[in-house]
Amino acid sequence: MDINGVSAVVTGGASGIGAAAARQLAAGGAKVVVADLQEDAGRAVADEIGGAFCKVDVTNTDDIINAVEMAVSMGPLRVLVNSAGIGWAQRTVGKDGSYDSAANLDAFKKVIAINLIGSFDCIRIAATAMSRTEPDQYGERGAIVNIASVAAFDGQIGQASYSASKGGVVGMTLPIARDLAAIGVRVNTVAPGLIDTPIYGEGDASEAFKSNLQRGVLFPQRLGAPDELASMVLECITNSYMNAESIRVDGGIRMQPK
Repeated sequence: MDINGVSAVVTGGASGIGAAAARQLAAGGAKVVVADLQEDAGRAVADEIGGAFCKVDVTNTDDIINAVEMAVSMGPLRVLVNSAGIGWAQRTVGKDGSYDSAANLDAFKKVIAINLIGSFDCIRIAATAMSRTEPDQYGERGAIVNIASVAAFDGQIGQASYSASKGGVVGMTLPIARDLAAIGVRVNTVAPGLIDTPIYGEGDASEAFKSNLQRGVLFPQRLGAPDELASMVLECITNSYMNAESIRVDGGIRMQPK
């Protein structure tokens, strides 16, 4: 699929993998809406790539519609990248054996609401707009890429909510791809391993933590770069025979229990 001149929505586009994907889409000629809650960082990325910023909470359908409508006004909407998400870690049972110390159920629900339900809401709204886009000569109207995680497959202790949310993203990829085939929209999911993003913080303590993490990576034994993930996102978009797949990009890591 040719992305030159099309519009795209990238949720979580203000930083990390989302920002890298936004930059690579723009380099290919797409007009990108950076959809994020981080206004300053989001506007900076949008200004850098000649796109637009839209403040979006992916748990708010009206925000999603605003971003999609903004993209439609910039060109034919053919691309959605679902990169917005949060992490959370907590053991299921507390140490003191009290019910109150069990895992925080509201926190579990929040992770699911953002990572899984938010991704689906973005898909259903963006795909609805894509269904009104003129198909290209091959009948293709668009491509959607979700960002999951290797935690969908190798969830660690304490990652129940995060793994459930990302496993849900992987699990819905095939049925949605089958569904959206009727309108000529492809759906794929990229599952990153340990990627060097702002989530790990900065400074000596952060570097020591990342150094310890990367020991489990098979090869190359380092954290991945956002651009390495973004290149796979771009491949899923531009390669018209990529559909209904979930792809690990992780240096061969298999996460240990903790």
